[in-house]
Amino acid sequence: MQPLILPVLLASFWTICTGAGEWCYQSQSSCDHPCNGPDKWGKVSNGCAGKYQSPINVITRKTLKDERLTPFKFDNYQQIFRGTIKNNGHSVQVGVPHLSTISGGGLPTTYKAVQFHLHWGSNGGPGSEHTIDGEQYPMELHIVHMKHHYTDLATALSDPEGIAVLGFFYEMSSSTNRKYDPIINALRSIKTTNGNTSLLPISLTQLIPSEHNLTTYYRYKGSLTTPGCTEAVIWTLFEHPIPLSMDQLRAFSELKFHDGESMVGTFRPVQPLNGRQVYRSGGTVILASSAFLVAAVATALGLSQPN
Repeated sequence: MQPLILPVLLASFWTICTGAGEWCYQSQSSCDHPCNGPDKWGKVSNGCAGKYQSPINVITRKTLKDERLTPFKFDNYQQIFRGTIKNNGHSVQVGVPHLSTISGGGLPTTYKAVQFHLHWGSNGGPGSEHTIDGEQYPMELHIVHMKHHYTDLATALSDPEGIAVLGFFYEMSSSTNRKYDPIINALRSIKTTNGNTSLLPISLTQLIPSEHNLTTYYRYKGSLTTPGCTEAVIWTLFEHPIPLSMDQLRAFSELKFHDGESMVGTFRPVQPLNGRQVYRSGGTVILASSAFLVAAVATALGLSQPN
C-alpha cells in the first residue's frame, strides 16, 4: 500500500492548488492563494467560454473603415457630480448619475452612463486590457453605458446590444494630469477591498480627451471582460490616449486585493476574434487619404506642390 501514498498526496495537492475559489486575475492565482484565473473563468461562468469575448488585440491593418462611425454626441458629460469611488476587490469603480448620455457614433440608440472603472498593470507597466497591434498600454478606462430605456444592468445585459462601453488608453507623461487629482487623491482612502469614499466634484469630460480628439476610434462587438463575460457589449476604443505621470499610474498599484496583496495586473488576456470584424472611424484616416489623392493628382498633372 505504501507506493499509493505519494499519488494520493499529489492528487490532494493538485485539488487544493487548483481549487474552486472565486475568479481572479493571473497576478493573484497561486498555490498560496488558490482561485480561478482567466484560463479557468469558463468554470466560474459559462459565458466566459463564449465565442465573442473581450478584450481583443486590434490589428489596425485589418480594420475596415465604416462611414457610419461618425463623431459621438456627448450629452451632460460636462455635468459636475460627486460620486463614490470604491475598491471592489478587482478594480476601482465609480458610479455615475444616469444624466450623462452618448449617441451617434454608429450606435443604434442613446445610451446612458452607469459607471466607470479602470484596469492597470504594475507600477505603471503594461496593464491595458485591449491592445493595439500588440501594444499594451499602462492602463485602460471603461465608461459603461446601457440603453437609455433600461433601468438596471441585468436587464440591459439580456439585450445583445444592451451595453456600450467606451474604452480609453493611458500613456505615461512627464507632467502630472491635474484633472485626475480627485481620483488619485481618493485612492489613499480605499486601499483595502470594499473601501469607499466620496470623490471631490468631478465630470466625465475632464477624464477623457477633448472632443476633437474623439473622432478616431475602433468598433467591434464583444463581451464584459470579467465574469460572467456576457456578450452584450458594443465596444468603442479611442485612439487618442490620456496622459498620466508615472507617480499617478503607480498610485493604483498601492491598492490591495481582498487577501492584502498588491492590486496589480488587473486585466484579462486578449481573446480570439473568431471571425469578428473590427471597424474604424473616418477622422484623420479620411483626411490623410484626401491629401494623398490631391498629391497624386498634382503629380499626374505635373504641378508643383505647395510648401
